[in-house]
Amino acid sequence: MPHDHVTISNSNAYHGDVHPLTVEVTRNGIVESRHRGSAVIIDVSGSIQDAWGDSRQPTYPRSAIKAIQALPMVESGAAAAAGFTDAEIALACSSHNGEVGHTETAASMLHKLGLAEADLECGSHWPYHEETTRKMAKYDVAPSQLHNNCSGKHCGMLALAKHLGGPTKGYVNQTHGVQQRILGAMEQMCGVDLSGVQPGIDGCSAPNWPIPLENLAFGFARIADPKDLPQARADAIGWIKRAVFANPFMVAGTGRFCTEVMKILGDKAFIKTGAEGVFCASLPEYGLGIALKCDDGATRGSETMMAALLRHVGVLDDAHLDAMAPWLNPQLKNRANKTVGDIRPASSWLSF
Repeated sequence: MPHDHVTISNSNAYHGDVHPLTVEVTRNGIVESRHRGSAVIIDVSGSIQDAWGDSRQPTYPRSAIKAIQALPMVESGAAAAAGFTDAEIALACSSHNGEVGHTETAASMLHKLGLAEADLECGSHWPYHEETTRKMAKYDVAPSQLHNNCSGKHCGMLALAKHLGGPTKGYVNQTHGVQQRILGAMEQMCGVDLSGVQPGIDGCSAPNWPIPLENLAFGFARIADPKDLPQARADAIGWIKRAVFANPFMVAGTGRFCTEVMKILGDKAFIKTGAEGVFCASLPEYGLGIALKCDDGATRGSETMMAALLRHVGVLDDAHLDAMAPWLNPQLKNRANKTVGDIRPASSWLSF
């Protein structure tokens, strides 16, 4: 089937205008500001287990779906033909910091493809990792496309383009065979028909289709448990999961939520952030997928929301609380490094 439609049972979902998922920012015990959003937890059968806010809202998933974007590259045999390692597969699913380990891995992928940095079409930006950026600035080194947080994804797209025998130039265009393969994978994985839906253009120039939040969660439930998928796709998902679980540093980098939480939880959770307050998670032990959208796009809000949802499901238990404190209940520090408040999930929407 072209779209592999799945009926999503929404008996537990709330489809109103209010987005009750709330994170509070306090100062001296007083709530100073709030981040609000929506979230949904769904199983591989398409049954919604919990939902807050409008789980049907179309949402640009941005970088949260990079594992699904990498699927055609792995499934087609392009990754194996290029000789990509697990670390390189993980980088293809990443929004990385631009640290040396990330840029060297991206350069290795290009070398295996017989291509160069100039063949990337993602553009350049300074590394997210402040220490790396300071060192580059000190020595007057300008950022290249390898530093782009999406460079691994783009290396994977180039690998697929070469494997398909098509042009590598223009691989980010919506009509290119690479993007059409990715579109098909998103439709099947998320159980959604995107024909006639116009994509937005992501920060890295690749198309990004708006998908209902509950369908994003369903796609990640299928990553958690791909038993109903064709064998080649299930095998590709298995390789991607092994790669990201073995290489959490490649998924984001030093100090980043995705990397640090995956290091804490091991293979219990694959977590991926996207721009503008989007987060998705795949929980293999539970066969569940999670998708959330923080309305104002704030990272501090979306990270605390995801940490709280992991706690709510039970994948994050009491033994993890100390290690997870920087995200579950971050402390606010002033310029003199004194604790002046905190960030916390509002008690009204979760019970632990």
